Amino acid sequence: MNTMFTVGKIVNTHGVKGELKVMPTTDDPKRFEKLKSIFVERKTMESYEIQSIRYHKGFVLLKLKGIEDMNAAELLKGSVLKIERKDSLPLKKDEYYICDLFGLKVFTEEERYLGELVDVIETGSNDVYVVRKEDREKDLLLPAIKQVIKQVDIEGQKMSVHLLEGLEELCE
Repeated sequence: MNTMFTVGKIVNTHGVKGELKVMPTTDDPKRFEKLKSIFVERKTMESYEIQSIRYHKGFVLLKLKGIEDMNAAELLKGSVLKIERKDSLPLKKDEYYICDLFGLKVFTEEERYLGELVDVIETGSNDVYVVRKEDREKDLLLPAIKQVIKQVDIEGQKMSVHLLEGLEELCE
């Protein structure tokens, strides 16, 4: 299991006082308000105390303690922002962190092995899980809906699914 999550990427500076323009990679950009500090990953990982947060045109404008001018902020451009798992937002019932789903072994309710979950496609209505098996020509695409996903066991690295009619034929 991942111990750190990526929540954004520094895409530019903002102004001359060291503010950072961040593209959030989290479902809830307001989650930055709940953080006291954040890790900036460049060649190394450094922790910074958050001084202020505001929002502008879909971006998070972040002011970090110790980054006092545009020159210092410029050095962080392109860096990834991370948090520790313990600082992540709590999950609701039947919710999972996407990074924890990768590598799960996927089985039908009858225990027939379908493959390994290798990707998650985020669509407008529901996610789609991409399941790969070596002996299959195409990947199996499973909609992440209650009618299909029956059980997820992160610790056991296993997912149980109900195949809707026609789903498996699409990957032959």
